[in-house]
Amino acid sequence: MVRTLYEQHGSALLGYATRVTGDRTAAEDVLQETLLRAWRNADSLSEATGSIRGWLFTVARNIMTDSARARASRPHEVPEAPLAAPAERDHADSVVDSMVALDALNRLPEDQRRVLVEIYYGGRTVNETAERLGIPPGTVKSRTHGAMRNLRRLLVGQPAVLEEVAG
Repeated sequence: MVRTLYEQHGSALLGYATRVTGDRTAAEDVLQETLLRAWRNADSLSEATGSIRGWLFTVARNIMTDSARARASRPHEVPEAPLAAPAERDHADSVVDSMVALDALNRLPEDQRRVLVEIYYGGRTVNETAERLGIPPGTVKSRTHGAMRNLRRLLVGQPAVLEEVAG
């Protein structure tokens, strides 16, 4: 039965699926799935109940529609890039980076620098920093935000308009 369906309708189905998908391999998959479904529903297929060719084309269209919907609902797949060996960093690069960061930190307003030193170098929480410096936690947060913005500007070479944060 499947051989007969393939001989009678295979090339037309394959042509249709190729035009719709734009991909011969995908079209062959659609044809295969369509014939598999015909084989599974062999008892209900007969010209007396309706056009077999029409049924086959409807099944093929539904398969392509389902496939397109499934692709649209998934994130776009990106081919995995081969892993490159990590670039060897010279110790001198690390020293220079540390010096640049320290210079930028020293150029911050004192209140911002103290907050960053407590949080990032001292490993303290916002509440611990607030208690240690005798300021409210909200002030610690706003000074941290302002300090990070100023550091970013200093490190990327933007004009060093150092913003004092109220508080």
